[in-house]
Amino acid sequence: MKLLKQVTPIFIFLLIVLSPKLFAINTEDTRMLSQPAISSKHIAFIYAEDLWIANIDGTSPKRLTIDEGIESRPVFSQDGKHIAFSAQYDGNTDVFLISSEGGIPKRLTWHPGTDLVLGFTPDGENVLFSSQRSVFTNRYSQLFTVSLQGNFPAKLKIPNAFRASYSPDGKFMAYTPIAGRYQQWKHYRGGTVANIWLFSFQDHSIVKIPQPDGGCNDTEPMWIGSKIFFRSDRNGEFNLYSYDVSSKNIVQHTDYTDFPIINASSGNSKIIFEQAGYLHTLDIGSSEAEKLKVGIATDLLELRARFVKGGSYIRSAGISPTGVRAVFDFRGDIMTVPAEKGDARNLTQTTSAHEKYPQWSPDGKNIAYFSDASGEYELHIKSQDGKTNSKVFPLTGTGFYAFPEWSPDSKKICFVDNGRNIYFLNVESGTIKKIDADEMYVPGSIRDIFGDWSFDSKWISYTKITNTNFSRVYLYSVEKGISHEITDGMSNSTSPVFDPDGKYLFFLASTDAGPVVNWFDQSNIDMRMRNSIYLATLQKETLSPFSKESDEEEAEEGSGENEKPEGSDKKEKR
Repeated sequence: MKLLKQVTPIFIFLLIVLSPKLFAINTEDTRMLSQPAISSKHIAFIYAEDLWIANIDGTSPKRLTIDEGIESRPVFSQDGKHIAFSAQYDGNTDVFLISSEGGIPKRLTWHPGTDLVLGFTPDGENVLFSSQRSVFTNRYSQLFTVSLQGNFPAKLKIPNAFRASYSPDGKFMAYTPIAGRYQQWKHYRGGTVANIWLFSFQDHSIVKIPQPDGGCNDTEPMWIGSKIFFRSDRNGEFNLYSYDVSSKNIVQHTDYTDFPIINASSGNSKIIFEQAGYLHTLDIGSSEAEKLKVGIATDLLELRARFVKGGSYIRSAGISPTGVRAVFDFRGDIMTVPAEKGDARNLTQTTSAHEKYPQWSPDGKNIAYFSDASGEYELHIKSQDGKTNSKVFPLTGTGFYAFPEWSPDSKKICFVDNGRNIYFLNVESGTIKKIDADEMYVPGSIRDIFGDWSFDSKWISYTKITNTNFSRVYLYSVEKGISHEITDGMSNSTSPVFDPDGKYLFFLASTDAGPVVNWFDQSNIDMRMRNSIYLATLQKETLSPFSKESDEEEAEEGSGENEKPEGSDKKEKR
C-alpha cells in the first residue's frame, strides 16, 4: 500500500509527444470516412465521430457538428435540404435534424433508449428510426417514425426490425428482422443469419428475398424503383446486389475480394458505400463504382501533444524484486516509478508502438514486455534503467500475447497467446518451445494458463482446459520437455503453485463445478461452485502432511524378544 501511495503523485502526469509526420492525416485523400449518405448535390459522412458534408464529388468537405458525443447514421431528406442523424448531444443517443447548410441541430426524440436513424418516409415529413424502447429483450428492435416537428413517435406495424427501407410509394417496406451476427462472426451461417423481408402495409404479408442453400447474410436494404439493393456475403466478402421485385432476379453489382463493403446508403439514383476505408459511389444504371477523393484537414484533438493523467491509463503492472520501483504499462509505454525517491522513467517512448504486460526479472536487471513496434507483437527484454537497446524475440503464435513470467534464475520466460497456447523462451539461446494448449474454449481474449515456476527453474506448473470443460493441473519438465498430469480430471483444478522448498504443489479444486464450468448453458446461472485447497507431494520420500496418524505404544528396546521363561535353564528331570 505504501508503494502505491507514493507512486500515484509521481505518475499522475505524463507528456505524450506525438510526431506530426507520423500521425498526420492525408489531407488530400483521407481515409476512415464512414457511414456515408448521398443526395443530388452532396455527400455526408462521419469522421472522427462528427458529422461532415461535402460536394457530391468529395470536394469542399465541411464539419457540421463538433459535440463531445458520437454522431452516427446520417441520412438526407428527399430534397437534400436536411440531414437526420443520431447523436449524443445530451448524453443519450437520440434522433436529430440539421440543415444541410449547417446550424443548430434540432432534437426529435427524447426517450432514454437508443434511437438509430434509418431514413425518411417517402413524403419526407417524418424520420424513420429503430429503437428498443418497447421491447422486452435486447434481441429485438422496432421501427418508429417521428415528424420533423418532433411530435410523439409512432410505432409501425412490423413486429421487429433492425434495418429498413420504404418502397417509393410507401406501400411496402424491405427490412431485416434482427441485427446481423456477421459483425461478430465473419461468414456466419447459423440460425440467425441476416435476411431481408418485404412487408406489405396493406395485408401484412411477407416475401423473403431468396438466399442460397448454404445461407448468407443480406442486410441494409435500399429500395430504388422496382429493385432492392442490399449488401450480401453470399459469394464471400460483402458486395452490392440487387433484387428485382417483378422478375425475382438477383444481380451482383460489385466484386470486391480484399475488404467488404460496409455502410451503404442510396440517393439520387446512386449508392454510396465505404470500402477499404474510402468512400465509393455506384451508378445504378451502369453498375460502375467510382472511388471518391475526400481531403480533410482539421485539428484532431487525439493527435495533439498533451498531458494526460489518471490510473485509467494503467493496464498492467509489475514490481522490482526488492520493491524499490514498480513498472507499468501506461498508455502503451513502459514506465518505471520509484517507491519514494526519484523520478518516473519512460523506458520505451514509442508513440507509434504499443507495449504491454511488463515484468521485472528476479535478478533485477531487465524488464520483459510485448511490443508491436515491428508491426507484429514480439517479446522485448530491456535493461531496467533503459540505457540499452531492447533484445527482441520474434514470436510465431496466434498474434496476441500476454502474461510473461520469469523463471527464478532469470534465464527463461513463460508466456501465453490468444490461441490458448503456452510457451517458454530460453533467453540465452532465443529458442521458443510450445508447452501445451487448451483443448476447449472458454470466454475471454487470453487465458492465463501459467501457474508457477519451481524454485530451481526446472519445472513449470500450468492448467489445461480438457474436453470435459474441466481444468486440469500439469507439471512440465523444462529439461525433458515432457508434461505430467497431476490431477485426474474428475475435478476442476486451478491455480497450481510450488512451495518454496519444492516438496509440494498447492492448487485449488472443486468437485461440484460440473454445472458451472459449462459456461454456455443458461441452466447454471443460479449455481455456485466451491473450491478447496489441495496439495500433491512431489517426491516419493516426501510424506503428505495430511497422512493419517495413529498413537501407538512402543516397546522398550531389548525387552521381550530374548527373555526366557522362568526355569527354562534347568535340566528336565526324568
